[in-house]
Amino acid sequence: MVSVNQLLLQYTYLQILDLLTTLAFMLHGVQEGNPLVRLMMHATTNPLNGLLAVKLVAAGLGIYCWRLGRGKLLARINILFAVIVAWNLAALIMAAF
Repeated sequence: MVSVNQLLLQYTYLQILDLLTTLAFMLHGVQEGNPLVRLMMHATTNPLNGLLAVKLVAAGLGIYCWRLGRGKLLARINILFAVIVAWNLAALIMAAF
């Protein structure tokens, strides 16, 4: 079984990858797909600030789960973000062709 510490590390890594793929989308003029993230990006003076605010909240939620020992929840969220990052990378690759 994977420790909660390892799950938090994976969660952090996936959040960074999601941030980077979202930035790549923004640089290519693609709109954010998540309506809540899109709202935050439009509600701030700079879309990057909104994106970073969302990622800061996500980091807080990850730490909250870690402190409570919610390993099962972190594992499920990690699977979700792994799929999101894979989807983002596939979309970026397909857009290049």
